[in-house]
Amino acid sequence: MHWLRSLFAALTVAALLPFAAAQAGDRAESIAAALTSGQYAQALEMLRPALQASPGDARLWAMQGAAWTGEGDTKRALASYQSALKIAPDYLPALHGAAQIDFDRSSPEAIPLLERLLQLRPQDEVGHGMLAVLEYQQGNCAEAVDHFESTGALFDSKPGALHAWAACLVRLHKPDQAVPLLERTLGQSPGDEHERRLLASLQIMANESQDALATLAPLLSGAGDPDALELASSAFEDLHETDKAVDTLRRAIILDPDNVQLYVDFAAIASAHQSFQVGMNVVNDGIGLHPNAAALYFARGVLHVQLAQYDMAQSDFETAYRLDPNQSLSTAALGLAAVEQNDLDRALTAVEEKLQRRPGDPILLYLQADVLLEKGAEPGSPEFQRAMRSAQSAVRLGPQLGPAHAVLAKLYLQAGSYPKAVSECHKALEIDPTDQASLYHLIQALKKSGQTSGIPDLLKRLAQLRQDATEKEREEYRYRLVDSSEPVQ
Repeated sequence: MHWLRSLFAALTVAALLPFAAAQAGDRAESIAAALTSGQYAQALEMLRPALQASPGDARLWAMQGAAWTGEGDTKRALASYQSALKIAPDYLPALHGAAQIDFDRSSPEAIPLLERLLQLRPQDEVGHGMLAVLEYQQGNCAEAVDHFESTGALFDSKPGALHAWAACLVRLHKPDQAVPLLERTLGQSPGDEHERRLLASLQIMANESQDALATLAPLLSGAGDPDALELASSAFEDLHETDKAVDTLRRAIILDPDNVQLYVDFAAIASAHQSFQVGMNVVNDGIGLHPNAAALYFARGVLHVQLAQYDMAQSDFETAYRLDPNQSLSTAALGLAAVEQNDLDRALTAVEEKLQRRPGDPILLYLQADVLLEKGAEPGSPEFQRAMRSAQSAVRLGPQLGPAHAVLAKLYLQAGSYPKAVSECHKALEIDPTDQASLYHLIQALKKSGQTSGIPDLLKRLAQLRQDATEKEREEYRYRLVDSSEPVQ
């Protein structure tokens, strides 16, 4: 937000002008005149003897900060402003200057400076604006929204700021309050298709589906836009106009047959309205085009369950888990930067180094087992035995650590210890009933141990979890669409 920085910088220099007028002697007036005319080197020359004569004058230090800022030396400028603030913590020009420098580098150190400034000047809209942006960048949306609301008309024509404000409201689960903000941005750029889809997505989240269809109307005529058609399908479904939802989604699939999510959405609508075979036909088309898409096998598995075709459902779930190994990798392990980069060797090294310092940490022990398993440790190998020992230690030291039970269950399953695998799956599911991987492994263990009578009910439970997860993913996608719409600069 360079315009905001420029405005704040202008206010910083302007705040120094009353000082010049109030000072006795020509030197201070000459320094201020040099600053306002952009003669920063000359101002610094005059400031040197002035500061030697009056080192305790906060106003001179602030003027030096402004001069160094003009010269592009922000390090010296910040040091000058900090010197001024040590002498006079509430001196506005120094607060302005130091806050601007920290704001320019998106540093949270600007936050306490701006808070102090706003204590002195509660109606400072630019200060509120800068603090809103910083709080947004730090993920503190409740605080950011409070400051956004105090900016008056400052951001009315600034789409980046309005997007940030709307994103914070979405994070706070207030999409209805965010809708007017994106209506404003679309009004400024009515031909921007991305902006139009953003607003429609937000309107669907706010249960304003009829308005969403009106927003999308320009994108639905003619051949149509597949992303807009997908949104329109959701809006029609929310309005209980299922035929239109299905037709719209079919159009989207024809336009964009490589979009796997469209087939998953179609399966969800078919499932919700018990049109299982229709959904199956469409998903089969998708699998024909994308034979390695795990999401399609999950979707078809759900439909097989609803048709009581349990063997085929189990086969699809097995294929899905084989195609998507991350289904078995824990959330905590995925949080490791190395794992996110699929660098399991580096992840294992990082865990081992931490275990040397904390050998009894159940989370680290479980992570070690999980990464070893993901690296392909085979039953009987030293790596597999090491993973087994780590997982057993993890559940002993952290009996409420659900993912540790899940990893141990998978190890027992691979080792052929099916009763132990069943027991660990049950423990994992007691801790987290929504753990799809543990539920799937429980089904596998029961089948291999010959205890098949309860499998259909477990498949139904797994299918419901998949449906719930699919709906949650769709909602999260809409949130991310708004949340990442435009960075605030």
